[in-house]
Amino acid sequence: MSAPDGSPVGAERSIGQLFASATAEMSALVHDEIALAKAQLKQDVKKGATSGGAFSAAGVLLLFSLPMLNFALAYGIRTWSHWNLAICFLLSFAANVLVAGVLALIGVVFAKKAKKSQGPQKVAASMKQTAGVLQNAKPHPRPELPRDDVPAIEAVGRSTS
Repeated sequence: MSAPDGSPVGAERSIGQLFASATAEMSALVHDEIALAKAQLKQDVKKGATSGGAFSAAGVLLLFSLPMLNFALAYGIRTWSHWNLAICFLLSFAANVLVAGVLALIGVVFAKKAKKSQGPQKVAASMKQTAGVLQNAKPHPRPELPRDDVPAIEAVGRSTS
């Protein structure tokens, strides 16, 4: 069995080799995490596209069925009231205009709420604030380096068995 850098397990390795090994493993871990995120994003996009296609098909089907609803409404009014058929179709058209007007008002209300929303501006301000804090951050104090007159402590290899 050998370590990722090719040296046998249990053999003493220098600090540089240990650091290089840890850096290589961390880099591989980051690359694996990125690959996992890409795979999950790809799967989510595929599900979203399928969902969007299904909603689009449902919308088109509903749009093409509206004339049949208008005819049914007009003939229903005719059956109920015995009025002239032209007046019944005009009432059906008026009902459509009324529903469209209500939906337009709802759209205007939501558009005004979206316009008042400061979501993207808040995110941008937060990012600027974070960047400012990080620019002003000072590094933690480091311990003093060993002097030449004091003997250095050598690293000891540990066995995992």
